[in-house]
Amino acid sequence: MSSVLSINNLAKKYYNKTALENINLNFEKGKIYGLIGPNGSGKTTLMKVIAGLHKQTSGEVLINNIPASHKTKANLSYMPTDDFLYDSFKVKQILKFYSDMYADFNYGNALNILGDIGIDTEFRVSKLSSGLKGKLKVTLALSRNTDIYMLDEPLNGVDVLSRDTIIDLIVKSYNDSKTFIISSHLVNEIEKIFDYVIFLKDGFVELTGDAENLRQKHEMSIENLYKEVYR
Repeated sequence: MSSVLSINNLAKKYYNKTALENINLNFEKGKIYGLIGPNGSGKTTLMKVIAGLHKQTSGEVLINNIPASHKTKANLSYMPTDDFLYDSFKVKQILKFYSDMYADFNYGNALNILGDIGIDTEFRVSKLSSGLKGKLKVTLALSRNTDIYMLDEPLNGVDVLSRDTIIDLIVKSYNDSKTFIISSHLVNEIEKIFDYVIFLKDGFVELTGDAENLRQKHEMSIENLYKEVYR
């Protein structure tokens, strides 16, 4: 199967600090990839390079065989870990903003999801709990119709019940024409949905492979393998 996203000999440096080095990865349609590692391992930097928000120092990122740039942004929906929602906006204003910004944004789908998970569009962002904000951010990202969905730490800072809802939203949005890349250090709660995992350590790919094959080979869960890699 051809790759929807290819990363070849990628390096990213900030002044004298190396954030990423010698990254070679291929992502196929119809799979959910777990990009895992502790804070500072390079997960967010890699995602921002793929999204075109940071320019790599060397190497290439190809989305559908086209070098990543403003031309490929329509092929990718990226949810950063940063709190990017305007506190003064109501949820309905956020939806309108996304609808104006992205031609592929499915407004009706977003409304349906928010109704199902109990977020009223009249709510003001500043009044939302961290769990509701997390669910809103994921809803916005998943309501675009695109090839690649990148979610940076979607479970970070949200309560256990909200985490379950977010994982359920991802599973329901998945189909074999889409590629999901999800970063997390909360491996125990999300490893069950990963088809493939990538362990980043100090900017390098430390270990990678099919999730079930890794479990069988090492005779342990991905969470326990995580503990082995980063202890």
